Amino acid sequence: MEAAVEAEFREIDEHGSWNVIFQEIRDQSTEFPCAVARLPENKTRNRYRDVSPFDHSRICLQLGTNDYINASLISVQETQRSYILTQGPLPNTCGHFWEMVWEQQSRGVVMLNRVVEKGSVKCAQYWPSHANREMVFEDTNFKLTLVSENVKSYYTVRHLELENLSTQETREILHFHYTTWPDFGVPESPASFLNFLFKVRESGCLNSDHGPVVVHCSAGIGRSGTFCLVDTCLLLMSLRKDPSSVYVREVLLEMRQYRMGLIQTADQLRFSYLAVIEGARVISGDTSVQESWRELSNEEDPPAELTPPPPRPPKRSSSTRTGSFPFPGPGDEHVKAQHNSQANGSMPEPELRRRALAEAVDVATVPSVATTVAGVSASASDGVTESHAGLRVPSSEDDEALPQRRERGDQDPSDSGSPPRLLSPLLATMCLGVALALGVYVCSRPGFH
Repeated sequence: MEAAVEAEFREIDEHGSWNVIFQEIRDQSTEFPCAVARLPENKTRNRYRDVSPFDHSRICLQLGTNDYINASLISVQETQRSYILTQGPLPNTCGHFWEMVWEQQSRGVVMLNRVVEKGSVKCAQYWPSHANREMVFEDTNFKLTLVSENVKSYYTVRHLELENLSTQETREILHFHYTTWPDFGVPESPASFLNFLFKVRESGCLNSDHGPVVVHCSAGIGRSGTFCLVDTCLLLMSLRKDPSSVYVREVLLEMRQYRMGLIQTADQLRFSYLAVIEGARVISGDTSVQESWRELSNEEDPPAELTPPPPRPPKRSSSTRTGSFPFPGPGDEHVKAQHNSQANGSMPEPELRRRALAEAVDVATVPSVATTVAGVSASASDGVTESHAGLRVPSSEDDEALPQRRERGDQDPSDSGSPPRLLSPLLATMCLGVALALGVYVCSRPGFH
């Protein structure tokens, strides 16, 4: 059944041409006007300056004076299924988000990012926590209550109650939160992703008797696009007499007519193919595959943030010295701590401390390191623009450059307060020579007179 998709996948994989295929899709995608999103009053309602909804497919709010939210309606006519893809809410758009959920009569929200990723805020906390089980959005007059929460190893399902304070009407909302999908990356495996997707399907949130499901990540195009593309392709396969007539690239190009930039990387495109190939096994009648997905996903394991860290190594007396350490003195305790930590198999020291040690050993590279840091800081600032309110609006690709700089060995521009560096031996020798020359000159000057 999935022979055509699988054959296409193997051909692209053998030639290593995923980047070429991805670029072809970008070139073939149609761009439409985004005039409303770029109005001055809406600039602070966009998380990224380069991700905007098309005018013809944007969601229009109905309450209040503001009708804008960075969200797009994606409709696939053949499947009779629609999705609302949106950005991660900002602090000033959380009320608009829940107004949209209410007006569109959505029953489910699929969140594919974490609030903070790589030290950057990717989304506002728009739902209540256990400590504070209620949130009130005064700008749109809605109240949200956390009813229950089911935490799995890599996703969480929350039952929420959304109340319209103007009419006193309440609705149940299901919040599916995928907690381990990295930004600009892919899930751990197709099995874990498909297990999550079919949990959403089984809840009924995607059915046509409810409003469109709301799907978001940070920008609402990469991870969100992957989720909707895989679900749409699998649904088309189940509806058509000839499932092999479903072409992933054609479906993606059609969906890109409703929201720009769906699927942000070649890796996400490759993963979509893998997930479609694996998910097609259910359509072919393999009833045991879903159980294998659940087992492979290890969803019953404790979440990563709840796993206790390994014990810290025991403290050692400063008088006990094992082996030789460079630059003995007060700073030597950091070097010994790292050495003892590695010897005991414990967690490594933070990157800042490792960097300080490397700079102490290789003092001759200080000028080049300083030059590199200056260059990285200058280039990092290029991805930021100023909005009319003075806010820094980053690009959706800013976070992609950070892991690339780290792979090259460059310093993270966000790191500050690095430890003082030692003077190089050459510079110290030059200073000493200048001091001696001045001393000789001062002492010999009376003799010449």
